[in-house]
Amino acid sequence: MTELLEPESHTPGILLIYTAIFFFAILFRYFVAAGVFYYYYYVKNFKKYDERRLSKRLANRKQLKNEIVWSIKSSAIFALVGAATYWLWLKGHTAVYLEPGLYGYWYLPVSLLAILLIHETYYYWVHRWMHHPKIFRIVHKVHHDSRIPTPWTAFSFHPWESLIEALILPLILIFLPVNVYILGFYLLVMTVSSVVNHLDIEIYPLWFQKSRFGKLFIGATHHHHHHTEFMTNYGLYFTFWDKLMATESRKMKS
Repeated sequence: MTELLEPESHTPGILLIYTAIFFFAILFRYFVAAGVFYYYYYVKNFKKYDERRLSKRLANRKQLKNEIVWSIKSSAIFALVGAATYWLWLKGHTAVYLEPGLYGYWYLPVSLLAILLIHETYYYWVHRWMHHPKIFRIVHKVHHDSRIPTPWTAFSFHPWESLIEALILPLILIFLPVNVYILGFYLLVMTVSSVVNHLDIEIYPLWFQKSRFGKLFIGATHHHHHHTEFMTNYGLYFTFWDKLMATESRKMKS
């Protein structure tokens, strides 16, 4: 481990190795998260959840194959950005820290919330920009080719969109002190949230969805309407920007 942290070992070859390690780790995370949800809801318990599917039909095999291919490409982009961020950390150019108590244990959940809110704000406005007709065709259309979301849609992006989505986290980590364990947990939340939102089956109980607290969060129903209506429900984790900017689907209020 010590050898990995030695500055003199940072050669282009080592950076390529870092990128390869990140690639396989990200791809593993994608296949495990998407695979577990797909198996549980679409294979093992297909009949149990069939009537609860938000779309009237299932995605065909061609769509699933395309989603996985695009997701592999996205994982490569994410890995490249991840390796570059790791290199910046090794050089001391990020605010990522190892000791959990460095800023006080109270700061750990605060930093997690800060990342979520910053990422949410970035994503909402970038997402709206990606829906501009000229930008949409180049950057965002690949994701919306999945008219019927599936767990495999979670990472299905054009490389340009993957890059745009990946850039915000390194920028956050350069300026905001974040513990490495919080960072790892956030990456897990980001992946699972994306899979759940594209599940096309609402897994949150009705009482939670109708509660004040539950209405703050985006689930499969909220994002399903984005894939069917295109110009509503731009949020990532939370609904507050859609509510503030009047871009939330009317179906969420019915």
